[in-house]
Amino acid sequence: MERKLAVILAGDVAGYSRLVADNEEEALSTLAIYGATIGDLITEHGGRIFGSSGDSVVAEFHSAVHGVRAAVAIQRALQRHNADLAPDRRMEFRLGLNLGDVVVEGDNLLGDGVNVAARLQEVALPTGICISGSVHEQIEGKLGFPMIRLGDRNLKNIPRPVPVYRVEWRNETPVEVEETGGLLALPDKPSIAVLPFINMSGDPEQEYFADGLTEDIITALSLYRWFFVIARNSSFSYKGRAVDVKQIGRELGVRYIIEGSVRRAGSRLRVTGQLIEAETGVHLWAQRYDRELTDIFAIQDELTQNVVGAIEPEIQIGESRRASLRATDNLDAYECHMRGTWLHNAQDSAEHFAMAIKWHRRAIELDPKFGRAYMMLARSLYARSFHGYSDDVARDCAELCAAAERAISLDERDPYSHYVMCLAHFAAKRAPAALAAAQRAIDLNPNLALAHMALGWARIFTGHFAEVLDPLNMALRLSPHDPLTYLFLNRVSLAHYHLGNYEEAIHYSQRALSLRPAYSNLVVLLASLGQLGRKEEARKMISEFAVSPPPDMAGYWDIFMAYVDPEHHRNFLEGLEKAGVSVGS
Repeated sequence: MERKLAVILAGDVAGYSRLVADNEEEALSTLAIYGATIGDLITEHGGRIFGSSGDSVVAEFHSAVHGVRAAVAIQRALQRHNADLAPDRRMEFRLGLNLGDVVVEGDNLLGDGVNVAARLQEVALPTGICISGSVHEQIEGKLGFPMIRLGDRNLKNIPRPVPVYRVEWRNETPVEVEETGGLLALPDKPSIAVLPFINMSGDPEQEYFADGLTEDIITALSLYRWFFVIARNSSFSYKGRAVDVKQIGRELGVRYIIEGSVRRAGSRLRVTGQLIEAETGVHLWAQRYDRELTDIFAIQDELTQNVVGAIEPEIQIGESRRASLRATDNLDAYECHMRGTWLHNAQDSAEHFAMAIKWHRRAIELDPKFGRAYMMLARSLYARSFHGYSDDVARDCAELCAAAERAISLDERDPYSHYVMCLAHFAAKRAPAALAAAQRAIDLNPNLALAHMALGWARIFTGHFAEVLDPLNMALRLSPHDPLTYLFLNRVSLAHYHLGNYEEAIHYSQRALSLRPAYSNLVVLLASLGQLGRKEEARKMISEFAVSPPPDMAGYWDIFMAYVDPEHHRNFLEGLEKAGVSVGS
């Protein structure tokens, strides 16, 4: 017999038979979604599933650290998914991990090492993780999760007592929406902000190129779920400002800062990058790349890997990570994409969005299989409609839905594509589908602030108001200085409105309005004032804010009011009517 040492993860669903008996189709559908999430996370952490039957899964890892990290990632992801279900419909897994000798039989593993893992899973509580003493010995001092010793246990059909530990995986970074604007606590994982790379080309026209390179590096780092990566919009709030890295570290709540420069001359490219410890200002790593422009993607990859290796080499698992997000070899198409993205992020006017859409379409013409160009086209079309710049929302929504579907078909692993698919579902009034798309985007990239915002948004439209605040708070923590903070706060205020917390809704609406006097912020404030009978105050607000209504008001309300339950829609309109406002005015 062939034998080897392996880390075995075993899991099953607590109360699965009851869930199937109560609603078989729903239980099987949920299990399929959760099974895909579990499979992805096991693969991402260097493991492989070698056994599954019904609600059970058995996987092998070569590293105890990676195995426990995978188990924690699984429970955190499933907890987020379960928040969208009624308490009696939630599917809670129990996980057990053991390091032991196993027998190899083809692709299957057998023997005592597997059996112990299965028995540890039975000891675990729903949503719990139990590990053996042998696993604990390997991970002690290497992971930040508390381990609680449960003592030596006599497990079924195991002839000896097994030391058992419980992994306290809920040790997440506390997030409070009120922290925005103040000093932020460091997360319990390596935290990074990538500052905008400086354009050293002497040509202001190349600004888009430096910004695009920075954004791609942020995206690459954010795919490492055991890093905490500040969103692009907050990092770029420091563009053009001479701010000490220690201050930036305190304001963003991060331990590491990456900064650099780009010089482009003809077909040659010089990129410099350096990693700095924010608290001390010490340079941990620096590198200069002198390459041809065609090597830009290789530079991005090398820089990202060097940063990861300098901070936490253990994270470099070695398996093939997610599919490439650039997905084009056409540098002209890539440059058009960068220009369009740069204009989209400017978002100052209808003209910016119109030009962004033009560049996205041009990128698609140059490379019809460039998934990220379709993704950005969908984002810009949705943003133009939501910000009230579209003169034909139905036209823009039809194009954005087609672009989002094409982006998904070209790159199913791109989290941004699932985010824009969520927006497309909002536009089509398919809130439950939007919920699933937002969850998928976070599964693929837990650092994507926009996806957390979209999840909160989707929960509002599906009526899960009490579960809205967690993802919105996470979005605010991932991007504490985001120009879109007014939109995050608008969703917080709308959630409080539907929970009947009208004073809280007014508070967050006013904060959002102080950042941007947008029509969406004003209507939530007016509805809240209406519900409290403060009609005179509402009239004063209408006269105080000269907010231009969208040119296509009917189309705008279609996007803003994607509620599943008509009663929730009526409840919001009722608040506006009490304030003396009717939709369409």
